[in-house]
Amino acid sequence: MLARRLRPFTTTIFSEMSELAVATGSLNLGQGFPDTDGPAELARVAADAIVAGRNQYPPSQGTPELRAAVAAHQASWYGLDFDPENQVLVTTGATEAIAASLLALCEPGDEVVMFEPSYDSYAACASMAGATPRLVRLHQPDWSFDPDELAAAVGPRTRLVLLNTPHNPTGKVFGPAELAQIADLCCTHDLLAVTDEVYEHLVFDGTHVPLATLPGMAERTVSISSGGKTFSFTGWKVGWVTGPASLVSAVRAAKQFLTYTSGAPFQLAIAHGLSGAPDVINQLGTELKAKRDLFCDGLAGLGFTVHRPAATYFATTDIATVAPGMHAYDFCRELPQRCGVVAIPSSVFYGAGTGVTGNAAAGADATARPDATAGPDATATAGLDATATAGATAGQTLVRWAFCKRVDVLEEALTRLAAWD
Repeated sequence: MLARRLRPFTTTIFSEMSELAVATGSLNLGQGFPDTDGPAELARVAADAIVAGRNQYPPSQGTPELRAAVAAHQASWYGLDFDPENQVLVTTGATEAIAASLLALCEPGDEVVMFEPSYDSYAACASMAGATPRLVRLHQPDWSFDPDELAAAVGPRTRLVLLNTPHNPTGKVFGPAELAQIADLCCTHDLLAVTDEVYEHLVFDGTHVPLATLPGMAERTVSISSGGKTFSFTGWKVGWVTGPASLVSAVRAAKQFLTYTSGAPFQLAIAHGLSGAPDVINQLGTELKAKRDLFCDGLAGLGFTVHRPAATYFATTDIATVAPGMHAYDFCRELPQRCGVVAIPSSVFYGAGTGVTGNAAAGADATARPDATAGPDATATAGLDATATAGATAGQTLVRWAFCKRVDVLEEALTRLAAWD
């Protein structure tokens, strides 16, 4: 009964692995959420707002307090000037912002250029909009892209570039030269850009530069971010969009028929957080850098080849040295039983990032690996670009680990992983 365009996007690997974590009592380093709350001061602001009666629908574009705080943040951090009345839109997390942006800006048959490995919701959102992903590979070990491959991804139906920096799952921060190449492509071909910047304040090495700050990009870029990642309140689902009024108005037209609006008390708390000093806003990033080093050093000591991330919640390892000849999916399936730890096989982030398991990915073979979307069931991948099939073996020895956990949890995970032999 499911519409063909959504058949590749049913049960995700994240659900499968989280269920395994519960069933086996494993430490869940698969899903990217912290296991501690953010600043108590922000929680008190939300609680006080609830008690004070701020519990009814806020304006569909977001509370005035949060829109003003987002505009002030963009100005103070990046020199971007936005009118909070018509150039800022509050969304129910960044995922809704991405979905609303693609629904608003893409026509059926349009193409969306995105980098792979890619977060799994991107291809799903493009498919819901009737658009087709055009994939540009990020190459190990530094996750760089080939400018010629980027140029080749653009065709007559290309509508926009979807850029995630800092990047999930690799932890890459796109550098100035790379951003300039993307900006030049957009300006040359008159493309829009949608940027997912939710990890903007979780950068350990290098500097996050919004694409909208580059010449010619402010008028064609929809920028997306989120308070959940910055302040470690992912369950609050408070995100936002900034950009030129015409693009923000278009996104709002789609967003109003998705959730219309979201929790006012949480918006007020995030607004309070954004008004904080830079060292307060960067506090979680400082703490995560120490956790990254602890966990990556530990994984390297166990024999994994570690791709140390420059940002985000995640580290990627190559398991070929510790599990020779083994596919990452099989490794991650065995890991909970053998070591009591859950991780995510990075193969799910390739081939348009469907991240699906079972029948949706492989036709009748429910045990197929989730990157097997190029199997005989052509309807399973309807709406995905043919370049997805080229990623059938991509990432087959790569595993993503979430290190946004307490230090004692990370240390226990390393102890358990030592049991793998």
